[in-house]
Amino acid sequence: MTKMTPLIRIGTRGSKLALIQANETRDRLAAAHDELREDGAIALEIITTTGDRVRDRPLAEIGGKGLFEKEIEDALQERRIDIAVHSLKDCETVAAEGTVIECVLEREDPRDAFLSPVAGNIEQLPEGAVIGTASVRRQALLLHRRPDLKCVLFRGNVDTRLAKLAAGEVDATLLAFAGLKRMGLADQATRVLELDEMPTAVAQGAIGVQCRLADDGPDARIRDWLAAINHEESRLRVTAERSMLATLDGSCRTPIAGLATLDGDGRVTLVGHVAALDGSALHRAEAAGTADEAVEIGARVGQDLIQKAGPDFRV
Repeated sequence: MTKMTPLIRIGTRGSKLALIQANETRDRLAAAHDELREDGAIALEIITTTGDRVRDRPLAEIGGKGLFEKEIEDALQERRIDIAVHSLKDCETVAAEGTVIECVLEREDPRDAFLSPVAGNIEQLPEGAVIGTASVRRQALLLHRRPDLKCVLFRGNVDTRLAKLAAGEVDATLLAFAGLKRMGLADQATRVLELDEMPTAVAQGAIGVQCRLADDGPDARIRDWLAAINHEESRLRVTAERSMLATLDGSCRTPIAGLATLDGDGRVTLVGHVAALDGSALHRAEAAGTADEAVEIGARVGQDLIQKAGPDFRV
């Protein structure tokens, strides 16, 4: 029998977590559309990014978090794939030319997980404990609470970091709880940190699906398919958060946190933070408004944080 030509080719990184997220997208599309349930209708294309290849240096040194998406966006623009599945927290706030983040899947728990064989929480860590993290946000917030801690670079996929922790290379690490849950590793968390303990990264726990912009033809059909799996509450929340990030012009060198919520009356509330790299300062701002004001809410919080932190807060 002749193999079916895929109706959608999904571009994804090859890590275990990335493949879980791509498969979730595939399964949701197939559940929503009869024509996508046929064998071979949806294909996965694994694309290795610069961020995957270079693991011995901080992202800020090699070009920022966009290094987890550039090669995938190139494939999208060159029509080698039809959609790209991303962890939205790893995405730049402006999509590649001719493309758009068309939908956001239902968001997983956005909080951070604390993992340690020597302490039940951050406060219980011994003086001078070594924390492994590749996140300047986590580092700055940890040092704000515990200036005595020593933070060291800790990159690699989830399994790699767990192995390093088990081998005793560090006393503790922090990971996105969403990733642990999706991988069936929630029980590895020593403690799930509440937002007052560790304000979360912008769009953490959210999966974004990117496609080409088009009002007609095959790309328009794909956009229609994606519309059916969009989770509007999650989209509105990350829209506000990413608008704040864009206003701050944040980079991998800038410790930024932000989380938006949506209440039953359709009001969006966004709380944002900016910290000094060494943890010596932490600034907070909050704004609220209607759902259709999500972009403006993010901009207001961003401008408020700039005023509080001063013009030189960016690194």
